[in-house]
Amino acid sequence: MSDQLDERHAVYVGSFDPPTLGHCDIISRGAGLFGRVTVGIGINPDKTPLFSSEERLSLLREIVLPLENVEVACFEGLAVDFVRQCGAAVMLRGMRTLTDIESEFTLTLANRHLAPDIETVFLMASEQYTSISSTLIKQIAGMGRAGSVDQLVEFVPETVVAPLLAKFRD
Repeated sequence: MSDQLDERHAVYVGSFDPPTLGHCDIISRGAGLFGRVTVGIGINPDKTPLFSSEERLSLLREIVLPLENVEVACFEGLAVDFVRQCGAAVMLRGMRTLTDIESEFTLTLANRHLAPDIETVFLMASEQYTSISSTLIKQIAGMGRAGSVDQLVEFVPETVVAPLLAKFRD
């Protein structure tokens, strides 16, 4: 691998547990701004996700299928190390609220210290997605209300609804 990082290649990292319409919005907009986008699914051994890494990989690959310049991969370890392994010069981040801005600021300073040659680019969430979080979606699905399917399609891609509800049927 060359030491030269590609400034037209952005990496968007997260847990994507589950993938949301907010995530899809950032991925799609990033794909329009950059020549190549890699979606990196972070594997944190200290957390127990609802979806396995293989399930999240499969869901996201299906979601991004129409976007020719987007690929999906899993990674362990620091996000900046994954960005570098991908050969990208840009870490793409989405922000919804003032709380996100505060935590992202701290994270960006640490990443800049660890990898000064990787630039962080922030995209503000589109208005309709500012209240969406994976935690909220899991709460809605976990309630098991009759209207959950109709409610969930407002927050997650349709391909995520059935697998999400199946997690709470058991």
